[in-house]
Amino acid sequence: MTDHPTGPLGLHLALEADGDGAHPASWRHSGRPPGAVLGPQALRDVVTAAENAGFALVTFADSPLPPGAPGGPAGRVEAGTRAAYVAPLTDRIGLAPTLHVTTTEPFHLATQLAGLDHASHGRGAWVVGAANGADDAATVGEPVRSPAELARETADVIDTARLLWDSWEDDAVIKDRATGRFLDADRVHPVDFEGASFSVKGPLITPRPPQGGLVVLVPDELDADARADVVLVGRPGLPGIAERAKTAKEAGAPLVFAEVEVVLDADAPAADRLAALDEAAPWPGTGRLRHVGSPEALVGLLRGLSAVVDGVRLHPAVLAVDLPVLTDRVLPALKETGERPVPRAGDTLRDTLGLPRPANRFAAAPAATNA
Repeated sequence: MTDHPTGPLGLHLALEADGDGAHPASWRHSGRPPGAVLGPQALRDVVTAAENAGFALVTFADSPLPPGAPGGPAGRVEAGTRAAYVAPLTDRIGLAPTLHVTTTEPFHLATQLAGLDHASHGRGAWVVGAANGADDAATVGEPVRSPAELARETADVIDTARLLWDSWEDDAVIKDRATGRFLDADRVHPVDFEGASFSVKGPLITPRPPQGGLVVLVPDELDADARADVVLVGRPGLPGIAERAKTAKEAGAPLVFAEVEVVLDADAPAADRLAALDEAAPWPGTGRLRHVGSPEALVGLLRGLSAVVDGVRLHPAVLAVDLPVLTDRVLPALKETGERPVPRAGDTLRDTLGLPRPANRFAAAPAATNA
């Protein structure tokens, strides 16, 4: 990996856009009958609203198992497919599906993500998932991994994906009509990775992603800070976030995002909204910072977080209710003071986040020239 400078001054904002929201009872505000799956138009509306508001990226949660909230959707479209669907419908926002290292074949994972980066013209990212419950493992006929085995698997899959993305050099595709050559075979390299539980022979079947390598977001509990482009830190208070962000940076993570759940004043006070939601289905603690209150107080919280992290991933309790408040009152307040970098059409996600494009490990170093 190359050294990464910090991103542009300001706080990068990401939005988790799975389902109807982070609260288990969020589906009650969808207008769909119980058990109905989120449709493509609803997904498109959420991502378009996030892009128009100036979010740097949107993430899509996923699991080997159905969502499971009582009365909620009976299933979901796979996260990589959702991201691919909205890729040609957007031009500025980053797209980051969750793909699980424990239940996805590494070669297919790397190929799917490379395809997303091509479809989005360089706005692809990957939230590293590691579902490891007994039911999760049973979906692919694998045993539950020990903590040490899970850490090794996570590291091996991240390393393999980056190796496969490098297996095509940037100029490998030549499309020479005169000779009928589509690619320069000397610039497509075999990969021979032997991990603890799998092996991979390359090269990838997809040319190198436009970004060179997708932006890799790693939840902090996976302890893979040194392999991350962005570490996602979930702690219930500012001191814990600051401490964990410090250790992530010391381990080599270029960027750190805090995880923040939000319930905002809207048609009713935030506390009343949360009480009504919890009466329908209690929202268990997740270990993340949770803001319940006014959008102005959230702006103050984000300003405080900007002193210790590079970005924040927001988890609205109910997308249909909280996202309009975010787009109308929170993000504009940060934009006015220049505290939030605004993505530009044509930029890659690495451009937006201030991350350099990684060098290809197989490409020959440029020859030195004499002055």
